[in-house]
Amino acid sequence: MAKGNEPDNLVAFLENAVAEHPERPLFGTKNGQGVYEWTTYGEIGRRVDDLRAGLANLGIGRGDAVGIIANNRTEWAIAAYATYGLGARFVPMYESELPRVWRYIVTDSAVKALFVSTPEILEKVKDFPGTIPGLGRLILIEGEGPDTMAELEARGRANPVASIRPGADEIASLIYTSGTTGEPKGVLLSHGNCTSNSRAGVKMFPELVGEGDVSLSILPWAHSYGQTAELNAMLYLGGAIGFIENVKTIVQDMALVRPTWLIAVPRVFNRVYNGLWEKLNNEGGLARALFVMGVEAAKKRRALKAEGRADLLNALQFWLADKIVFAKIRQKMGGRLKGAMSGSAAMNVEIAQFFFDVGIPIYDCYGMTETAPASIMNASFNFRLGSVGRPIEKVRIVIDSSVVEEGAKDGEIIVYGPNVMQGYHNKPDQTKAVMTPDGGVRTGDRGRIDADGFVYITGRIKEQFKLENGKFVFPAALEEDIALVPWVQNVLVAGENRPYTMALVVPDPLALEKMAAKQGLTDDPTALAANPEIQALLTDEILKVLQGRYANYEIPKRFVYLAEAFTAENGMLTQTMKLKRRMVLERFKDEIAAAYA
Repeated sequence: MAKGNEPDNLVAFLENAVAEHPERPLFGTKNGQGVYEWTTYGEIGRRVDDLRAGLANLGIGRGDAVGIIANNRTEWAIAAYATYGLGARFVPMYESELPRVWRYIVTDSAVKALFVSTPEILEKVKDFPGTIPGLGRLILIEGEGPDTMAELEARGRANPVASIRPGADEIASLIYTSGTTGEPKGVLLSHGNCTSNSRAGVKMFPELVGEGDVSLSILPWAHSYGQTAELNAMLYLGGAIGFIENVKTIVQDMALVRPTWLIAVPRVFNRVYNGLWEKLNNEGGLARALFVMGVEAAKKRRALKAEGRADLLNALQFWLADKIVFAKIRQKMGGRLKGAMSGSAAMNVEIAQFFFDVGIPIYDCYGMTETAPASIMNASFNFRLGSVGRPIEKVRIVIDSSVVEEGAKDGEIIVYGPNVMQGYHNKPDQTKAVMTPDGGVRTGDRGRIDADGFVYITGRIKEQFKLENGKFVFPAALEEDIALVPWVQNVLVAGENRPYTMALVVPDPLALEKMAAKQGLTDDPTALAANPEIQALLTDEILKVLQGRYANYEIPKRFVYLAEAFTAENGMLTQTMKLKRRMVLERFKDEIAAAYA
């Protein structure tokens, strides 16, 4: 798409792309034979036209809400863009969410028509129309016959309805935050919020040109990160998107789709990194020796480059490792990756540097649902590892030091720009609490800006706590690093008003079994988590990661190992895998108290 044409609504994003390259592939889905089948821009455009008219036939119009409970799929995008074309607002929900949360969202947002992906989900919500005022219709995606998406498209095909091009200030999407505290909040994002964010984001990566560019869809579109950075951005560029089959098949799907770009979170790259080391440590021999040589050669190469020097032996070692080992890693990830974007949490610098050395640069970015979501990004032409980058086009960042302890060199990050939400739906008091009088949004995150304008995240204001000695601890950073230990599945660091910190640790059951086998133990995962020998080994590995990175007062002095995992189903994680800290602290308050007894 010609970048001189700057559409300010999502309907134009799709319709311009369909008009410019109708024969290009847009969405790829794996069939039952393990082969990806691709749908073109032109085919998607026609289905959006049909569904838009079908929704209009149901009485959906400007300002109405259309909901969907579905994972990423072709029909998700068709439903979203059909909704936008009526001037209506789209309300996405996770398939894995609890039914009571679906009910709350559908009721709060006044959804009039609700798409559901499968008969199983339909069964869970079948009573919604009779008990939620205003909800008139449930529409099944996977099915034929009445009250299905196919039937609605057929009805619309017979009675076409022209699209509306909404204004930049009209609401496009109502995205409910995961609710780490209290009930979910509906974030009102306008067409201008979404389009300005996607346009600004793609300008940070000029190597993405659209034609031939493909992403592998890993992150849920029910979150603004997946929508803006992947779905809307790829449409704007004219690229393609392949859907993963499920989280367990990501590696196989990557080899089939051969993406040129990834939109992901640190957890994905951490698992790849840990998996590589585990595989090579188990194999040993020449493969491991070459891998280690390459990693060490890359470190030395960076150090020499920083001093403006080079070394022939070092260059030879790196070249050899790159040709024999690193090339295989790139091939395993499809062989075409230009790079990746990582958000949600900060990448570990050592792991990020490893991927840069391998030839797969990962660029940290920062944002939140309330900013559609990107505010700060590392660009491929201007980045700094350890930072989250610089403000994107038309966005301004202010650091407010008045809300942190006196003398601090950081403060709360406040964001200004066209990406800032319109407010929280039906929550004027909570909107007022986060919005500044001059139009900024308070993020709740602590950060600092260096002399070159790069922003560094230093903590989360609501999550930080103070020890008895008055020292502040930022648990999220500790938790992210502890989670790098391959045997750790979940972790929470506590210690408010205590003499020292402690950690609740959930070991990974599969990793435990492998560790136990090496120790000659055969107990089940629950018993293994309570085994003093296993706990001692885990504690030792965790301390190795933390020592030298953190002050002594920050490092936990007690570790409590739990058999119960933190999950979205038991209410201890959000749908985006963030800790519901308050819920975990309440659930394990006795175990925490015992650690300080």
